[in-house]
Amino acid sequence: MEGLPLLDPVATSALSAVLSVIFLTGAWQKLRDPALFQANIDNYRLLPDGLAWPAAILLPAWELAAGVLVLFDPTRTAGAVLAIGLLSVVTAAVVINLLRGRTEIDCGCGSLGGHVGDQTLNWGLATRNAVLAVAALLTLREDAARALVWIDYLSVGGGTLGLLGLYVTANQLMANHPRLHALRNH
Repeated sequence: MEGLPLLDPVATSALSAVLSVIFLTGAWQKLRDPALFQANIDNYRLLPDGLAWPAAILLPAWELAAGVLVLFDPTRTAGAVLAIGLLSVVTAAVVINLLRGRTEIDCGCGSLGGHVGDQTLNWGLATRNAVLAVAALLTLREDAARALVWIDYLSVGGGTLGLLGLYVTANQLMANHPRLHALRNH
């Protein structure tokens, strides 16, 4: 990323906070009902028998670690790398099933603004995950050298809330799309 302009630390902090909230919320919803999440993993039909249960524990733990680590400056790089790795794995699973024509299974996302069972597979999920991976990549960039002042913290808070609002809205639109399509065809 040499030669690219440095990011303002407000932007990096807001992106890190958004990613943290998204990953921590997703992990919490999966860990609340590991049996349901295991069923979601089984529905993808990608793992051999017997590996869905360990995956149902490992994936939320990975998500939890990424969410915690990406939030703090000293561990941000590790958190971003974990986030990008996790997003790559789950996006590959979504894309494989979309290419198989399996769009009616629950994504198992359990992310902010929704619950496990609210969203079936679609290309929007892959796009959303790509956008999140780019956000994680941006947190890896070096910040412009300046200290944050009180107004910056307000900007981080406002930016975080605004970005979370966009994320929740996009998720809700993706979840509602199949339902609206079904209503139009009645």
